[in-house]
Amino acid sequence: MASYKIALIPGDGIGKEVLPEAVNVLEKVGGKFGISFEWQEFDWSCETYARTGRMMPEDGIEQLTPFDALFLGAVGYPGVADHVSLWGLLIPIRRAFRQYVNLRPIKLMKGVASPLAGRGPGDIDFTIVRENNEGEYSEMGGRIYAGTEREMVIQESVFTREGVDKVLRFAFEQAEKRRGHVTSATKSNGIIHTMPFWDERFSAMKMAYPAIEADQFHIDILSAHFVQHPDWFDVVVGSNLFGDILTDIGAIITGSMGLAPSGNIDPSRNFPSMFEPVHGSAPDIVDQGVSNPLATIFSGAMMLDHLGESSSSKIIQSAVEQLIKEGNILTKDLGGTSSTSKVGDSVVDYIKDLY
Repeated sequence: MASYKIALIPGDGIGKEVLPEAVNVLEKVGGKFGISFEWQEFDWSCETYARTGRMMPEDGIEQLTPFDALFLGAVGYPGVADHVSLWGLLIPIRRAFRQYVNLRPIKLMKGVASPLAGRGPGDIDFTIVRENNEGEYSEMGGRIYAGTEREMVIQESVFTREGVDKVLRFAFEQAEKRRGHVTSATKSNGIIHTMPFWDERFSAMKMAYPAIEADQFHIDILSAHFVQHPDWFDVVVGSNLFGDILTDIGAIITGSMGLAPSGNIDPSRNFPSMFEPVHGSAPDIVDQGVSNPLATIFSGAMMLDHLGESSSSKIIQSAVEQLIKEGNILTKDLGGTSSTSKVGDSVVDYIKDLY
């Protein structure tokens, strides 16, 4: 029997509502496939910050190191600035554990209406690979003469050959497993140093994968193509900022942020990877029982796949897709009236039927 030690970080808002539903699903599929989980919950959140002045303790990274994977709900709450919660928890974890890939599958499923006219299942099915450790999300910079007429702020972007090449290589390897096409997001006509460098490394990487079709677009027209021509794409790779923007566009054109999973991946597997839904903590719907747990459940399936449990991962994905296709038990964001717990319990029931 395979056994995995998983750190749970429910976080804030609806993170505390959707993560338990995903854990229940994982327990059910684990029982079917002879997989056991050792869960340990960490109460690290904006509430923790309000109480202690830190999102996580000073030795937080050390506490997480022994785990096979990390499973996150959502982070963010009114009264705590977003940059405090992000830089106090998520970014330190991503960097300490070298989770240099943020992987986000984008797929329109049967039973879900896309906001794009005339688009149906099969028209939108691609993966976004976002560089997750450097790029525009850098701590380098500062502010001087604060609060005066001479106030000045400098924010530096950091692109290393090692970092860029690693994420580009991962994207090409993903394309080898999919339909053999990589699209690069750039802005080398306006950003004079980093983006031409990105383009150079992309061109060099293409040479190593001659069987893969490759193209690139500037980020502005690429965003438009996501709306007009989502069927063009297979694997899309971008810098930290560009990937962040594109993944939200990708999520919403598939019908709901409540369906969008993600993984913060260390492909070397030397450190634990972290899995989380794309959506935020949604404080406006907390405690109403209407939050959609499916993105978190999908993220749990991604975690299983990363751990080498591909068969159980596919069962979860099939169960969720069948539930959505039938359309009888859905949360409000998908046009239904079912509660968070009802949807979670129904996924468990579908797993029983499928296996």
